[in-house]
This record gives sequence, structure tokens and C-alpha cells, in this order.
Amino acid sequence: MKFQWLLPSFLSVFLLAGAAEAARLQSWRFDASENRLYITTDGGVQPKAQLIFNPTRLVIDLPGTSLGSPSTNKPLSGAIESVRVGQFDNNTTRIVVELRDGFTLDPQQVKFRGISPSEWTVDLPTPVRAGTQNSVSEPGGQRLSVESSAPAAQSGEATVVQNVQVTADGFLVRTSGGRPQINFQQSRAGDIATLDIEGATLAPGAGGQQPQTNGKHGIDKIEVRQLPTDPPVTRVTLRMKSSNAQWRASSNSGGVVLSPGGTSPPMLTRSQPVPVSRPAQGTLARVQSIDLASNGTQLVVRTDRQVSYTSGWDQASKAYWIRVASSSLAGQIPQLDANSPVSFTASQEDADTVVIWVQPRSGVQVGRVTRQSPQLLSLQLRSSASAQSPLTRDPNPQPLPRRTLGAGDLPQASNRRIVVAIDPGHGGRDPGAVGIGGIQEKEIVLDISYQVARILEQQGVQAVMTRTDDSEIDLEPRVSLASRVNASLFVSIHANAINMSRPDISGIETYYFDSGQDLARVIHASILDGTGATDRRVRQARFYVLRKSSMPSVLLEVGFVTGAEDAARLSDPAYRSQMAASIARGILVYLQQR
Repeated sequence: MKFQWLLPSFLSVFLLAGAAEAARLQSWRFDASENRLYITTDGGVQPKAQLIFNPTRLVIDLPGTSLGSPSTNKPLSGAIESVRVGQFDNNTTRIVVELRDGFTLDPQQVKFRGISPSEWTVDLPTPVRAGTQNSVSEPGGQRLSVESSAPAAQSGEATVVQNVQVTADGFLVRTSGGRPQINFQQSRAGDIATLDIEGATLAPGAGGQQPQTNGKHGIDKIEVRQLPTDPPVTRVTLRMKSSNAQWRASSNSGGVVLSPGGTSPPMLTRSQPVPVSRPAQGTLARVQSIDLASNGTQLVVRTDRQVSYTSGWDQASKAYWIRVASSSLAGQIPQLDANSPVSFTASQEDADTVVIWVQPRSGVQVGRVTRQSPQLLSLQLRSSASAQSPLTRDPNPQPLPRRTLGAGDLPQASNRRIVVAIDPGHGGRDPGAVGIGGIQEKEIVLDISYQVARILEQQGVQAVMTRTDDSEIDLEPRVSLASRVNASLFVSIHANAINMSRPDISGIETYYFDSGQDLARVIHASILDGTGATDRRVRQARFYVLRKSSMPSVLLEVGFVTGAEDAARLSDPAYRSQMAASIARGILVYLQQR
């Protein structure tokens, strides 16, 4: 999905969506040991909160959100009596945290944090006897401030990225403010490493200049950019000349150190549970458990507080590693049997770093690490069969029927072949839209793009792809490649998405900006004719790859991965081949008409 291109019009789209696009409360959980409430919706929401007294209760309203299930009342022990969740009105879900008689809260200590627009935590102070607190004693209520921001860094100060400096041992991403919260991953091929600094913004003027590496430490290029996310994330990407080096990242109060090299993984034999040999230290987070979940499709790491982590592949052992900073092991790691999808081990790498090594068994693919909650990291696992069967490429695809267009029907250029740039959207750490059954846009569109390029080549048209593997590529290089090869057309292929609660929405959309209108209409008609997909019209839009390209350009949305009909069809290799043939036919018809 084209999230990063929609920002200028996001607000207007949201306002027009209305009640039909209402979010749904997916889950809620109250952790009594931490006095923390977790709220997750399937769409963005801005909570409103009020502390009401006599009796004391915290009322949290989720506007534009439906419960979709009966009201619930969870009794609790201690000063908090219960948590009630119900549908307050047709457009509002209400959560009420009820205190026992005689207890109250300090409203100044109730902390709301927006992990993302759809994930919130509410930290409550320890309730006290009403007579021991002077801040509130009368009936009535007090509205609470709800901040839609990332969790504060450990020092409580916002992180600002100043610049990237070359050092004798690697690179320093210099920051000001709090200690950076980081996520670091290196691609399986080893040629790209990505550092995300959570809750960080670029200093004024820092985004316009990219650091020069001059080939230092084997790095060909460093890119620094602000991601269009809320809360903010600053991303630093290392593009390497070779894939031999294993890079690491560590944060301190002055920034993030990036350095080549790493430790060798331990032998991943798991005949006995791994005991924890180091007691937790008061200043460190505790890695409480590491185990499989969701029927073996996730490796879950649970900590007692939010942590920074880095992850990547070790090229020698082909093992995946996760390093948890400022942490210590606590508890025991369970023993896994031979049928488990992975083997793994964990150790205290140094005084304040826990390293987890994961070795996938034959037929298992490791995805990426995601933060499901402030204290939960999840590594996605998929069997090769389930991961690849929807995306298996036919080694002998059927070419476009020559009865429709033969090689002799193609326009002839005097001294060159016709070149078409095919742009599979997203890639690498950017999966694009993720839909029903976990299908990912980046995989769907890469398969379709491969087949489109192959058909064009069979018909005498040179096809150049902006990416041919699971690589992350910014928008500008995609457009630049099309210009460098002097492409006649630019065709960007994507898959669409909407709220997961709207599986009824399916269909294709085709976008153009200026000179691509005729190309858009021809390809769109060919897809409708070749696939029978639902028509969601040809539209004009200001997407970067359309505005910045110098040739007729279109952006195709080949279906909704969140739509029940489209997701099932896009998961079918035969349908993707049908879609590819329809796109290629449209391109060839357009060229024939010119």
C-alpha cells in the first residue's frame, strides 16, 4: 500500500470515511501487577479520558470505535475493583476502571501513551486512601490529557538526530536528548542494514544532506530520512559494497554506534533447558521468557519493560540473532522438541546485553521482529510451504497469446529497443500492506512484476525492474532508474488495503498524474477484461513516482489484500499469472497504438 505517498491527503480521506470506516476494539488487557491497561483497535483512534470522583473511576472513551461483542466486566482484587468495557453509544466504546470505596488516584500521574494510532497504554498510579490525598476531594471530574506520542526515551527527553559521522571503528549517529530507542536489522543477503530510531526526529536541515562515506568500512552509501509515521521514526540505511560484514548497533546517551563485526553464535543444541546464570540488575530490563506462541508461528520474547533491540542474519551460521540492549536474563528458556520450527538459545553476551540466536529448521522461514506491545517482541515464523506456495512462480508461464499481439505488431524504434520500467512496490523491511492470512503486498507484487517483465521480453520489449529481490528501495532511485535506461513507460505495481474490518471491499484501481492517463485507461480495461475484477475506476493522484517520472507513468493497485475476494485470488498463483498477462497485454496494446 502507498502509505508514504498519502500523507498530504490523509486527513481529508479520514474525515470523508465517516462511520462506515469505524474502528473496532480488537483487544484490551489490564495488567494488575503493573497497574497498566493495554488497548488495541484495528484502526486509528484518539482516546478521551476523564477521572470522576465519589466514587472514583477512570472513564476512557474511544470515539469512532465499536465493541462488536457483549459488554464485559472483569472483577479484580485490591484497590482497583473492576474494569468494565461496553458500547456507550453507537459511535463510542467506553472503558471504565472502577476503584473500591475509600480509594482514589492522583490524576496528574495517569499516563496515556500512544504506541501507534491503534495501540495505547494507560499507566495508573498506585491507588491511595482518599483521606491521604489532598489533590481532589470534591465530587465531579477532571479531564485528562491524552498524548498521541511515542513512549518517552529513558531519560524522558525527546531524541533528535543531528548527523552521521565517520569514525575509525564505524559510524556514529549523533543524537541529542534521551538515550535512543533503536531497532537494527541486517538483510539476509547482508548487503543492506537498517537502523530505526524510535520516537526520533531529524534536526532542522539534517534531512537535506546525506552523509558521504567515501567507501569507508565497505559502505557504499548511507541514507538518513524521516519516516512518515506517528510516532516519528528516523531511519538510517547502510548500503554495502559487499555482503561479508556483519554489523552491530548500540545506543548511548550521545547517539548510536554502528560498527562492523560480531560474535560467533553458540551451538544451537537444545538437549536441556538453558538455565539463567546471571541475576537481574536493578538498572536493567529483565528478559522474562522466550517461547513459541500462536501454534509455532511466532517466537515471543517477553520483558518487564520496553527495550531497544537489534536483529539480523549471521552469514556464516545462517542463524538469526536478536540482541536486547540494557537487559539481563531472568527465568528459564523452555526445552523444544525436534518437531519445533526453530531451535534457539540465549545468553548474557556482556554485562548489559542479552543475545538470542534462532536457527530455523528445514522448511521454515524467519520473518521480522515486531513490537506487539511495549514489553513483547515477536519474531514471525512461516513454513516454506505456506510462505511460498501462494508465491510460487510458474517455471513455464504461458506467454501472451500471439493471436492478440505478435512481434511484428509492435512499434519499431529506429535505433533502439522499446524499454518499459516495471516497479514492484515496497520490499525489504517495508512489506507494504499486510492482509488476510498474513499475505504481504511486497511478495504479491514482486511475483506479478516478474511475470509481466517476462511476457514483455517474450514479445520483444525490454523490461527493466526497479527491484528483482526482497530489497528496500526508496522512491527516488526507482524513478531515476527509469530515466537512466531511457524507459518509454513506467508501471508501478502495488496491492491495496483498507481496514481489516472491511473484507467486503475488493477491486482494482489505476492511478496516473499527467501524461499517463491514456496508459492508465488501456491497462485498466485490459485487467478488467482479463480477470473479471471489480472496477474501482481510473483515478488521478500526485504519487511521487508519477509526479517525478519523465515518461507516461501509472500506478496499479491489483486488489485489496484485506478484501476477502481479492486476498483469496491474489494468493492463487494462477490468478497472479492471469493478472500479469492482463497488465502486459495492456502495455502492449498501448505501445501498438503509439
